[in-house]
Amino acid sequence: MKFGRESVNIEDIRGMGGKGIALGGGGLGMLVVLIAALVCGIDPRQLLDGTVNLPGGAPQQQQQPQNQQNRTDEQRKFAASVLGSTEDVWNKILPQQANRRYVEPKLVLFTNAVDSACGSASSSTGPFYCPGDRKLYLDFGFFKDLKNEFKADGDFAQAYVIAHEVGHHVQNILGTMDQVNRAGNSNQLSVALELQADCYAGVWAHYANKQGLVEAGDFEEALRAASAVGDDSIQKRAQGYVVPESFTHGSSRQRIEWFSKGLQSGDMRQCNTFGR
Repeated sequence: MKFGRESVNIEDIRGMGGKGIALGGGGLGMLVVLIAALVCGIDPRQLLDGTVNLPGGAPQQQQQPQNQQNRTDEQRKFAASVLGSTEDVWNKILPQQANRRYVEPKLVLFTNAVDSACGSASSSTGPFYCPGDRKLYLDFGFFKDLKNEFKADGDFAQAYVIAHEVGHHVQNILGTMDQVNRAGNSNQLSVALELQADCYAGVWAHYANKQGLVEAGDFEEALRAASAVGDDSIQKRAQGYVVPESFTHGSSRQRIEWFSKGLQSGDMRQCNTFGR
């Protein structure tokens, strides 16, 4: 993916840290944490309450070598470029397609742990969006996990992660997240919410291509990432078997399908994962 305009809506608090863990709305790492809790014999409700940390959570911050710091700075520029592209896209198409003004979110970069309006979170939570403060939260360590553990390498795979969380922000603007919360936040509704965010990420990718930011192989990287973070793939990797009724984000096939639908159409109105 080519670099474009860098957003100014970046809050870089790396190295400041925090405590505890909380699952903010729509984080890609949410299911991973819940499964890890079950494997470790921890009641997942304790994680939701922020009363317990997973083993190894929130490690002590260490000074980074110079070459690693340089790499992190490049990652910051990349994240700012992706966010800038999402701003350009949604500022244009949200009024056109939904008759709503787009309010740009902040992207908070952190290491190890962070406090948000949704509570405290550790890096093991993965990237997440907090509707309470309308901010996206990202620890770049997740991109290493995406490559090494999920086998989803490439910069557009990383861009897909950011665009997915921006998709949750769009849902928040439209009131979709609030509607789901009022309805009881069932697994079925949670899956629909996540798949719609995938579709919105695909809509962004459609217009990022028109912006001239997409390079050969980029879409394939995003599709591999969408497949890798499917509930069935994660569960099979973590516990060796799949429990479909426990899905909260959707299967690999579903995530690919809805990202592709947004990518091909460029029309957020095609992202009706709720079947209404």
